[in-house]
Parts: sequence; structure tokens; C-alpha cells
Amino acid sequence: MTIAEFDHLDITEKRTLLYSCCGSNTWVNNMLTALPAEDLVDLLGIAEEQWYLCHEPDWKEAFSQHPKIGDVASLKQKFAATAQWTEGEQASVKEASEQTLQQLAAGNQAYEQRFGYIFIVCATGKSADEMLQLLQQRLYNNPEVEIQIAMEEQLKITNLRLEKLFGITE
Repeated sequence: MTIAEFDHLDITEKRTLLYSCCGSNTWVNNMLTALPAEDLVDLLGIAEEQWYLCHEPDWKEAFSQHPKIGDVASLKQKFAATAQWTEGEQASVKEASEQTLQQLAAGNQAYEQRFGYIFIVCATGKSADEMLQLLQQRLYNNPEVEIQIAMEEQLKITNLRLEKLFGITE
């Protein structure tokens, strides 16, 4: 789809497509107000600007729209609308050892207990072991630092999904 085609969609279709890129209603509403964009570079700039206008509850809402890293079952059920993207983003998890998957599950649980939301990482291009290492490192962050890191990771995911939506990357 081109940006011009997107601009001509009705508001409901635009909302659905934007929400598939980032699960924050505030961000989606901000985007709908800020658009149209001239091109993808402009769109990504607007997306980033609108993300930085959001607040912690909006970020956490977006985080909640992701499956936990390594949770293949929830990819297929709860997150069916974005499963194709998420499955590609977490493709390396399919090749992970049982031990790594168990450590990811335990780490996810510890992370969620510590911070109150799921571990968010832009998984594209990372192995399951790399994601596990990042998870284990980030468990030691204080909550103020970690929410900023998670927010930035969500922005990376959103940008990749916008690029996919407009056919820039596979």
C-alpha cells in the first residue's frame, strides 16, 4: 500500500492499520490527527513525534498488545491480527533450545513481576539467546530507566511495522 492509498482510506480502516503497528489508542488517535504524511520518511517522523507525546500508561497499553518473547502459543491465539509480523520478528525463537525457552519464560515472569508489564524488545534480527541475555541484563534496571528503554524498543517495533505496512521491508 502507498501512503496516498492509505490517505484515502476511511477513518476506521486507518485506525485498524495504525493499531496493528502500535497498540496504543492514544498514539493512534494522535496519528489520525497529525496525518497526512508526504512520504514514508515524513510518516516515520510523525509517528516518532506522536509516540513521544504519549505517556507511560499509553506505552504500557502498547506493550500489552505483544506476546511475551518466546510465547509461541499466544502468537497464534491472542495476537492473530499481528501474528504474521510478530512471528517474523520472533523467528529465531523457533530455533531456540528448550533450555533457552524455559529461561525466557522464567525471565519474562520475573520481569513482569518487577516492572508490571511484559519484556519489550525489538526482536528482529536477534537470536533467542541474545534476547534472553538482554532480558537478564534489563532485570537489573531501575523502573524509571527500564520504562524508557521499553518505550524506545516499542518505537523501533512500530517503525518496522509501518515500513512493512507500506511495503518497504519484508
